[in-house]
Amino acid sequence: MNARISALLFAPVLLALVAGCEARPPASVEAAALSEAETWATIEPGGETLCATGTPFRFHVRSGDPERVMVFLNGGGACWSGDLCDVKTEPTPYTPFAEMDSNNPALLEGVFDGVNPANPFAGWTQVFVPYCTGDSHLGGGDVTYTTSAGQEVTIHHRGKANVQAALDWMYANRADASRIFLTGGSAGAIASPYYAGVVADHYPQADVVHLADGAGGYRSPAIAGVLEAWGAFKGVPDWPEFAAIDRAAATTEDFFRVTATRYPQMQMARFDNVDDQVQQDFLTLLGTGEPVRGLLAANNADLARDIPTIRTFEAPGNAHTSLRFSRFYTEEAGGVKLVDWVRDLANGEPVANVSCQSDQSCD
Repeated sequence: MNARISALLFAPVLLALVAGCEARPPASVEAAALSEAETWATIEPGGETLCATGTPFRFHVRSGDPERVMVFLNGGGACWSGDLCDVKTEPTPYTPFAEMDSNNPALLEGVFDGVNPANPFAGWTQVFVPYCTGDSHLGGGDVTYTTSAGQEVTIHHRGKANVQAALDWMYANRADASRIFLTGGSAGAIASPYYAGVVADHYPQADVVHLADGAGGYRSPAIAGVLEAWGAFKGVPDWPEFAAIDRAAATTEDFFRVTATRYPQMQMARFDNVDDQVQQDFLTLLGTGEPVRGLLAANNADLARDIPTIRTFEAPGNAHTSLRFSRFYTEEAGGVKLVDWVRDLANGEPVANVSCQSDQSCD
């Protein structure tokens, strides 16, 4: 293996965190006893949907209250070059198949724990969008990359088509939703503010609340090129807010700004652990060696300036995302439990910014 590939591949230890053992809690008697209404249905939409290498895409729905809907965009790494996107590269730094365990909400905990009475989304309809395109759910089409060995690799960056298929199901089957919680973890967190705006366009009667889980520290001049490679701005709605973006200097925070400008009444929020190791690894792949903690603080400060109503929760530790894991119920900072903070968000109650950096309790 050449030195370039070797240097790129140290980061996929993150996949063990995002898609590995931690995402597979042991089966329980309680889980086996879930009622018919609480089980997950799998939908294979076909059409333009695809995963990165051409395998089928599918999504999952757990039926519940038709007026309260939670949409979750799953995470699982990313790729933007031949060496990173080629599934022959071991280990692969993104989740390439929809049927992987990490894309099965029945194997996840946190907000998907249907028997935990503390779950803020108990009884809600839940739409779970697996991630298998390497493009943070933002891809606008197929891309052919060349590896450092000179091999061509075609990747189906169909992120937008895949998410849209799940949203189309929601539009058809939950047309009267009055409260929608649009969220995502890791790669899904990056796309979540964009789709919060898309959903708000379709549901003018609904209260749409947004939360990004575990992607607040990405701050690098390389990000604009990655978004361009994915075709992140292809197929976006014809909104003037998108036309105003300088794509040569685009950042992931721009998706927050677009939606907040179009829907200033929407409550937008994000959660991060201040020393998130997965984000740190991907920042290194992007050519940035600065600590996540400082980059997160800078990004959140920028958003607070541009979107005064945004709310952020910065917790101690180096874990990556919370909503999918049991730590969602124990995570806290400044005496505030994340589960309570999210519950208030989901119910339209006011929440404050929470940060272990503000009271120096991160360490």
